[in-house]
Amino acid sequence: MNTPATLRAATPAPDPPWALLAELTHGCPLRCAYCSNPMELTDRRAELSADQWADVLRQAADLGVVQTHLSGGEPLLRRDLAEIVAAADSAGIHTQLVTSGVGLHRERLARLVDAGLRSVQLSVQHPDPRAAERIAGARAFTAKERAASLVRSAGLPLGLNAVLHRANLDALDDFVELGLSWGADRVELANTQFYGWALRNREALLPDRAQVARARARVERWRERLAGRMELVWVAPDYVDGVAKPCMGGWGAVSLTVAPDGTVLPCPAAAALLGRDAPNVRDHRLDWIWRHSDAFTRYRGEAWMSDTCRGCELRTADFGGCRCQAYALTGDAARTDPACHRSPDHGLVRALVDGAAARTKEGEPPAYAYRTHAP
Repeated sequence: MNTPATLRAATPAPDPPWALLAELTHGCPLRCAYCSNPMELTDRRAELSADQWADVLRQAADLGVVQTHLSGGEPLLRRDLAEIVAAADSAGIHTQLVTSGVGLHRERLARLVDAGLRSVQLSVQHPDPRAAERIAGARAFTAKERAASLVRSAGLPLGLNAVLHRANLDALDDFVELGLSWGADRVELANTQFYGWALRNREALLPDRAQVARARARVERWRERLAGRMELVWVAPDYVDGVAKPCMGGWGAVSLTVAPDGTVLPCPAAAALLGRDAPNVRDHRLDWIWRHSDAFTRYRGEAWMSDTCRGCELRTADFGGCRCQAYALTGDAARTDPACHRSPDHGLVRALVDGAAARTKEGEPPAYAYRTHAP
């Protein structure tokens, strides 16, 4: 798909991005049912080398990026991870490791800290080890607990990330207690975003309205109790709330994602939307991709918006919602995000949430289709 010349002319010049999600690999020891990685995972042999990542990071810094999440998959599977951290640090970019904790040991962490690692975000599937194993499709709880201890001993800021869904929302109190016991500075309670494997498992993951309401009330009680002690972040469930989430602060507005093979995306979920139209750092400089590529200019500004969004006072706050979600639900990325209660397609989402309530009455949800391992 190419952006019409009239829309390109109306697209505002972008500000520099400040954040980069560096997906170093799609390889992962876990098989989480909620994973947002694409259904077709990048072959390990197609991954950028450490030297190529170093070049990407220098370009990112020149473009304005000041922070990067080193993610995956599981970035610890990269034997050259310390070299990549060092390259980011040398470029003046703050680094955060986003990890399952599997494979992190004292010596490895020491090398990463020496290379310039500044913080760690650790994923947690459930506070109960057995329940966590069912969600992740692998035993990893003990490794996570050990990783949290190592990070705190190293003096690094520690964040826990819990992707919330039908199987763990009712354990919200235990998630917060776990964060306190592990010494976390921040706990992010992120309701599932339905892309990739999570989209495939949506029927099994999607909670009903009552479950979300209970969890939200618990979050508010914990925030009152924890004021000043630990940051508690709640990423709202837009399907249930009927309010469109801001699309990464606007499409191609504040951040960019580089996939393991060098594909550059406005957000991690955009691979399915852009397909072969997505640019690659092997072919173009990041500066050109950010400022001029069709993939990044296509949904900037407001000229692309439907009448529903263009006439809405929220258009500068939610940017029409998520383009990837609109595409996943309607096949047209330019439509108003169906999660929004003002969208003409909102009935699609309402029916899905109603279906979740019906499944709650029936009992057990469908079985998970676990994420496969990268080839």
